[in-house]
Amino acid sequence: MAQRSPDELERENAYLKLRVQQLTADVADITAENDRLRQERERLHGRVQARAPNPLGGGQ
Repeated sequence: MAQRSPDELERENAYLKLRVQQLTADVADITAENDRLRQERERLHGRVQARAPNPLGGGQ
């Protein structure tokens, strides 16, 4: 593996940090949409389905 310059590593690190932020925001958006759709389904069907707690939801 070739040695990379500190500038290249800094650029890659900055890019990867930005991607992590973008993907984290995408996950939050998808989670919110999933919750909204689940609530809509429960409203339409008039029942609440038991589900396991979300391990990423906190609340400890």
